[in-house]
Amino acid sequence: MPSLHTTSGRPRRLARTAAVAAVLAVLPFAGPALAADGAGTAPPAADATVTVNARSGLGTIGDAARGVNAAIWDSHMNDPEVATLMQSAGVGAMRYPGGSYSDIYHWKDHTAPGGYVAPGTGFDDFMGTVKATGAQPVIIANYGSGTPEEAADWVRYANVTKKYGAKYWEIGNEIYGNGYYGSGWETDNHADKSPAEYGRQVLAYAAAMKAVDPTVKIGAVLTMPGNWPDGVINGGDIGDWNHTVLSIVAHHVDFVSVHWYPSGGSADDALTKVAQLPGELREVRSQLNQYAGADSAHIGIAMTEVNTNTGGALLTGRPNGLFTADAMMTALENGVFTVDWWDTHNGAGDIRTVDGETDYGDMGMLSSETCTGTVCEPAANTPFHPYYGLKMLTALGATGDTMVASASSDRQVSVHAVQRANGDLSVLLVNKDPNAAHSVDLRYNGFTPAAGAPQVQRYGRGDSDITTVSGGATASGLTVEPYSLTTVTLHPKSGTTPSAVTGTPGAPTLTAVTDTTATLSWAAGGGPVTRYQVYEQLSGVNAQLLGESSGTSVTLRNLPPGSTHTVNVLAMDSAGRLSRPSDPLLLTTGTPQHSSCAVTYHVDSGWGNGFVATVNVTNLADTAINGWSLDFDWPSAGQSIDSSWNATVTASGSHVHVTSPAGNGVLAANGGSTASFGFVGINDGANPSPTVFRLNGAVCSGS
Repeated sequence: MPSLHTTSGRPRRLARTAAVAAVLAVLPFAGPALAADGAGTAPPAADATVTVNARSGLGTIGDAARGVNAAIWDSHMNDPEVATLMQSAGVGAMRYPGGSYSDIYHWKDHTAPGGYVAPGTGFDDFMGTVKATGAQPVIIANYGSGTPEEAADWVRYANVTKKYGAKYWEIGNEIYGNGYYGSGWETDNHADKSPAEYGRQVLAYAAAMKAVDPTVKIGAVLTMPGNWPDGVINGGDIGDWNHTVLSIVAHHVDFVSVHWYPSGGSADDALTKVAQLPGELREVRSQLNQYAGADSAHIGIAMTEVNTNTGGALLTGRPNGLFTADAMMTALENGVFTVDWWDTHNGAGDIRTVDGETDYGDMGMLSSETCTGTVCEPAANTPFHPYYGLKMLTALGATGDTMVASASSDRQVSVHAVQRANGDLSVLLVNKDPNAAHSVDLRYNGFTPAAGAPQVQRYGRGDSDITTVSGGATASGLTVEPYSLTTVTLHPKSGTTPSAVTGTPGAPTLTAVTDTTATLSWAAGGGPVTRYQVYEQLSGVNAQLLGESSGTSVTLRNLPPGSTHTVNVLAMDSAGRLSRPSDPLLLTTGTPQHSSCAVTYHVDSGWGNGFVATVNVTNLADTAINGWSLDFDWPSAGQSIDSSWNATVTASGSHVHVTSPAGNGVLAANGGSTASFGFVGINDGANPSPTVFRLNGAVCSGS
């Protein structure tokens, strides 16, 4: 859990199915390692197969995609070097006035009672750095000790008086940390500190701020699923923080804000936790779908703080640079429109040695030139490894480029891929292995590389910046060094680029859903289109054709009840060439409206990585049941059952089988009785509810 304290006068956070129709080019690996200058023989290599599917879109890189936090206690916030460095790293968003300080900050007189405010860090000073960087601000309105009127006045000053065009405004910082759930680090002077009161106040803030400028986007604070206090329910509340807040604000906000600080004893632990991000972000979207319905498509997800939480150290070292690139791209690929690193400067903390280098325990991307004891950081604004992790993403893609599906056969090598607006394909390889180089066999679906060597950019041991390297790489493969980031950019073979005749269709929206069907609509792609094809993303990079239409809508049929699908739309021209994929849509089918059984599943309490749930089973058939069994599957790999009562529960992988207790297995006909059982569950990551239950084999209606 985050908190604030002061070190050397500066506050700092504590570290805390048919295959898609596509051309498949499979070429054998060839080529030696790409060695850093002065490096000796490459370490022993392990093999990895990386596949990219250019027909399976994960979304478009937006202009605010890559961001950083800035804080009013940072005397180096507006150094001229900051704008230069952030512009070089492709930063498109800068968040202000700084984490938990946001809930004590009063913008008019530039004060934060109880906290330190550095000279030259006022709002206009900050906006000067934003403009020099070519970024846009993400502003946190003071919820903890402020008012809707104060926030509305800030909007008026920013967008009417100064004409800054500040679009994104969050209401408070980590308000769930106001002590309501026991742990309190966030200032909140409201007498009622409940999530319901926060939701009501968000409505008041939104109304006041939009009355001044209707174009501003208002964001509400949520907890990241699978992280405290997710699942915690206080007496009298209808649910935990997210469910309570969304039940009030879902139709009135433009985005939601989450923070992510994966914990662990080492930076390598944090690298492993990146695999949990897709499931946690899918759960955020599922919660938005649940409460906002059709409006969910217009609500963005912002990850406004991210860093590792490894106990105060392992923060400026090389592995955290790998984490920066891997985590930020994973978030963007899973529906986040801005990912904002915590933070620009922070200050020295615990001193350790990581990968042969001094780690200053500093959560900043740039040095603050502070000391812990006799160990001092380098000159102010010297970039640490996380900065170069962020900067490498500029080699991968730019605003308007399309993120596409990719997969690696080796858990030590992560992969991300982007199809450029000019047709080029860039592939980022993250070798998380500190001890071995890995040879990578590159394969492609929906993309045919041109002959000739690709462009290769690397950040590894011995590199002082993102470095262009030559030799040793082909379109079919290369070797990536230990603890390194490598981006390969390939030109397409002539005549194989996506159709230039048809434009990319708009992202599909869900207009109707049943237990077995889903109706989608989308904006037309430009130019002549003969038909549209809807593809579902399967595991890895595979995809299957779900439906076709000559118009801009389709009903997908024969879908399993309670099933989740991620789909893209592609347009086809008269020559049979496909456009780029649309942005994806995540949808879940329902359960039967009429069934022979009904099941309710309710999480009674939780504590972030565990929970208690109750399940009620009712027989709606005309005949009684004597001896029942219930089957369901966990949606997330990290979910399991620790203990249970009033039933016999067994599990095999993600599948759960429940049988009635001996001598008490009668369910009366026509809903005449209900069987209830409960269990203590474990969740390592998100904790979504099961989507379908089967009583003696029959699919039940449920909630």
